[in-house]
This record gives sequence, C-alpha cells and structure tokens, in this order.
Amino acid sequence: MKTLIFDLDDTLLWDKKSISEALRATAFDAEIRTGVKAPLLVETVKQTAPELYKNLSVYDFTKTIGINAFEGLWGHFDDIEHRRFQEMSRLISSYQKETWTRALSAHGIYQPETGEWLKNRFIMHRRHLPYVYSDTFEVLHTLKDQYQLLMLTNGSPSLQRLKLSLTPALVPFFDHIIISGEFGVGKPDPSIFTHALRLAGSDPENTLMIGDNMNTDISGAKNAGISSAWINHDGSIPAHDFRADHELASLGEILHILR
Repeated sequence: MKTLIFDLDDTLLWDKKSISEALRATAFDAEIRTGVKAPLLVETVKQTAPELYKNLSVYDFTKTIGINAFEGLWGHFDDIEHRRFQEMSRLISSYQKETWTRALSAHGIYQPETGEWLKNRFIMHRRHLPYVYSDTFEVLHTLKDQYQLLMLTNGSPSLQRLKLSLTPALVPFFDHIIISGEFGVGKPDPSIFTHALRLAGSDPENTLMIGDNMNTDISGAKNAGISSAWINHDGSIPAHDFRADHELASLGEILHILR
C-alpha cells in the first residue's frame, strides 16, 4: 500500500456535528425572538430544508456533484467551474431564507424578515463551529511520512475550500486535494477515482480509500478496483450487497489495519 485517499466530511471533519450545533444555535436565536421552542424548530428545519432543496432546478446537478440540503443552507456557490453553479448561486439565498421562514410558519409565526435574519445567523454559526474528529491529526501525523495522502471530497469548490480554510492545519498533509465540483462529477462515479489515481501516479492495488459513506466512498472505490475502509460511526448495518474490505468504528483504527 502506497497511497491513501481520504474523504473529508464526516471522515476527517465532523460535519454532521457542525451542522447540528449550528442549527441548534440558530434555533435558540429564533426562540429568543419569536418564542418558538428551539428543539421544535430544529426538527422542523430538518424536514423543511430537504423538501425545498429537492424542488430547486439544480437539484439533479447537486446530486451529481454531492451537495446536500444542509450545505445548501450556508454556501454561496459563486463557483466558476460550471454554469449550473451560477444558477445555484442565484437560487440559494432564496432557498436559505425560505427554509427558515417556512419552518417558523409551521409553528404559527410568519415573519419573512426573521427568516432572512435566521438565514444569516445560521451561516455565521456554521462558520464559527468547525469540528474535527479527536483522532484526525494523530492519524495524519502518523501516516504522512509513510504514505502518499490524497483528499477526495464531494461538493462545490467554494464551500469545500471554505471548510478547509476554517481548519487550515489539515491542508499540508495532502499531496493532492480533489473536489468533485472542480472535476465535474462526484463519488461514486469511478472516473473521479481514476483521476485521483492518475494524479497520484498510483495503481488501484496499491491504494486504499477511507471514508464514512457506503454509497459514495465505498461503492465508488469498489467500482474503480480500489480497496476500501469504511468508518461506521454509528455501528449501523449497511443495506448493500457488498462490503468494504475493512470496517472501522473510528478513523484511528486505520492505524491498526495498516500495521
């Protein structure tokens, strides 16, 4: 094994916690202003955001690139790599405002101006709440001198690079950082894995993909002939007819597997 490819979100960065904490903080802001209980508003936003997101004209494009509804709640998507990003950039502010406005409306509060305010509060909170797993830097420090490290992440270039700018200590560990929005298609499409191998000058049999998502990281690696290690944070049972080559409870366990 000479090359290790790491996913970013919920593999190195604890993105789900960042989103959860930003939602909670914004909902408490809303409670102070409107009286709607924060836990109730959080649950309503979790239902409302995906429903509205699916109705965006760029939804199919975002699935191809790998951008989810909650990333849509704080990104600007002013990327130049694809004309559909320009379309998304025109739509995203209205989607963000409408999500918070509709969520409040579900609790009897119709205040579009508060929806606009909460849109901006969520963006602010998410920027101030980047979380990294406790073992991320230990793993990267241990492996950097032994392997070539690549990062392969789905998403828009602007948002993924913003995440990295909020945790800049991650960047120097990687020889290449590949973002699906720059390449044109995201995981699990095997072509982006082939692109990563080409950049690394590596062969599939000498490469290991490490990620948390069976649908993108693991199935994509399998289709590209690359071995995989699945980080199963929740101890869930995968609903797939294939398995990763290795299953981990946390990122740190990769050190034991590689030894």
